[in-house]
Amino acid sequence: MKQVELVTNETIDPLYNSPVIDQEVDVTEPVQYRKVSGHFEGTEKRFNIYLPRKEQWKGRFFQLVYPLIDENADLDTILFAIDSGAYAVQTNGGSGFRVDAAAAKFSRQVAQAYYGTEEKIYGYIYGGSGGSFQTTGAIENTSGVWDGAVPFIPGCPTAIPNNFLCRAFARLVLKDKVGQIADAVSPGGSGDPYEGLNELERDILLEVTRLGVPLRSWEDTEYLLKLIDPKNLYGFLGAIRAMDPSYVNDFWNAEGYLGTEVSALGDIYRAAKTDQYATIVSITRGENNQPTALVLDSAPEDRYLTGFEYTVYAEDGETNLGTIDGTLDPATNTFTIKDGASEAVLRGLTPEAKLRIDNLWILAVLAYHRYQVPSLPGFYAWEQYRNADGTSRYPQRPINVGAMITTGVTGGGMFDGDIKGKVIMVTNLLDCDAFPWHADWYRSRVQAALGEGYEDHFQIWFNDYADHVEPHNAYLINYMGILQQAVRDVSAWAEQGVVPTKGTAYEVVDSQIIVPSDADSRNGIQPVIDLTANGATKVNISVGKSVDFTASIKVPTGIGKVVEIEWDFLGTGEFVTDELEQIAEQLEVKAAYTYKEAGTYLAAIRVTSHRDGDVNTEFARVCNVDRVRVVVSKY
Repeated sequence: MKQVELVTNETIDPLYNSPVIDQEVDVTEPVQYRKVSGHFEGTEKRFNIYLPRKEQWKGRFFQLVYPLIDENADLDTILFAIDSGAYAVQTNGGSGFRVDAAAAKFSRQVAQAYYGTEEKIYGYIYGGSGGSFQTTGAIENTSGVWDGAVPFIPGCPTAIPNNFLCRAFARLVLKDKVGQIADAVSPGGSGDPYEGLNELERDILLEVTRLGVPLRSWEDTEYLLKLIDPKNLYGFLGAIRAMDPSYVNDFWNAEGYLGTEVSALGDIYRAAKTDQYATIVSITRGENNQPTALVLDSAPEDRYLTGFEYTVYAEDGETNLGTIDGTLDPATNTFTIKDGASEAVLRGLTPEAKLRIDNLWILAVLAYHRYQVPSLPGFYAWEQYRNADGTSRYPQRPINVGAMITTGVTGGGMFDGDIKGKVIMVTNLLDCDAFPWHADWYRSRVQAALGEGYEDHFQIWFNDYADHVEPHNAYLINYMGILQQAVRDVSAWAEQGVVPTKGTAYEVVDSQIIVPSDADSRNGIQPVIDLTANGATKVNISVGKSVDFTASIKVPTGIGKVVEIEWDFLGTGEFVTDELEQIAEQLEVKAAYTYKEAGTYLAAIRVTSHRDGDVNTEFARVCNVDRVRVVVSKY
């Protein structure tokens, strides 16, 4: 049963029913367009509409959504829309899709007046991460507002908060083994990340792998586990604390929870637990006499990389004055205060006052996923937490936090799969924030809702060497070009009946998405590369020796042509463009490089294709990478 009423072109939103145009400006640089700015009367919601010249417009609009963006589209978003024959629409919508739907409908009135047409205007919504929730909620719960959608790097109702906390759960046990795991999954590695782990370590790695953490994402353990900034993965701790306040007490005291479990993992939890009071010895003050640092009589070490929470108590040790954030240096017993502390707490910082230092909640939420097994069907990643008879292996909390957060972000959507338009879901194989299997789970929901003909409306594109965010290491690609092609393909699908390329072929093994190694079996739109060094994926040489690299490149048949080739022989992320002898669907390229210093290098080739073989365009450039290991010894 729907939690929200279906929104149609005829629906009058009770809140967003009075759009007001505040300003219209003609922009000339870097391209010409009219910017129409406005708001919805009686609300704080605003919108912008970016209308290209009439001769550039082809009867459509693109609308990017994300819970944290405002109404000001960035230049790339505007230029991509214009280059695609579309105008752009953007709001400061926040959660849900209602204001975006209202803006979409109003934009059609504005565009019809501006272009002097009464023809149908097609519309497409796209959004990533939290925006994928909004996009999914929109395309399921509206009809005629948008004609298609591209949810990218998609979440699902179990993603928040579990995808983040389970990685900190793994960090607690595997922090000392990350190097060998990373080496095993890297190019030229053993391929066996379980090798050299003890029984508990193997169990934990398998548990989070079955939850969906991509095994290959362990190569970038800094991003995966946030080793330098442990608290980075606790962004939803406050929500859990507010929604399920009794959890921490149950975790440390009730039967069935890890805090009381008699096991090797239970022992690690109890050894990692910190809950102590330190007395303030002296206070360093800065401008306006505000406290900036505290010297304490004692300070614990964070040996398990959990991070701590800090609460200020009066001298009696009983009067709670509030929480404070900062960094603790156990070598000097110094607590450095971060900006943002409340005035009431700062006033309470006096000599002999107490600072409670604990990680009780932090440790408890790391295992929260075990007590949040979903009731919706098809969540195979969670079957590991059920007994043979289907009952839960662990006690379950009275609320499901992930489902509640999801409902809020989607605007009441339920991920029922009942899509109202054409959809391409873009998912990245190295995404450890939104696990790749989410797309397969949603595919099953669409199939259940639409029946066996669902592929006439829905596809998944899986992309290799792409993570959740902008490239943050030497080998990740920027997937924006893939996303842009997906939006264009959805529009051609809806407007002209042009069926996109086949969705990516894949299989699911232990919640890991496995794709074929050759392009025409894999499908999708990425070029597929087979790179070798001296004919192998790993080569051992001595300083001063040259390595011969060969790359066989294939774009899926009929999907595009290679327009750029770049080499990075040292694996630093500094790619150098190679001369491309021909624009083609299939190529074999060679290069040689002489290594002058000892070390281990993950040499890479990056290949870019384009649907039309356009070497000059900025948009819809589709990338992929392949790498090999070169081990250079001194002799």
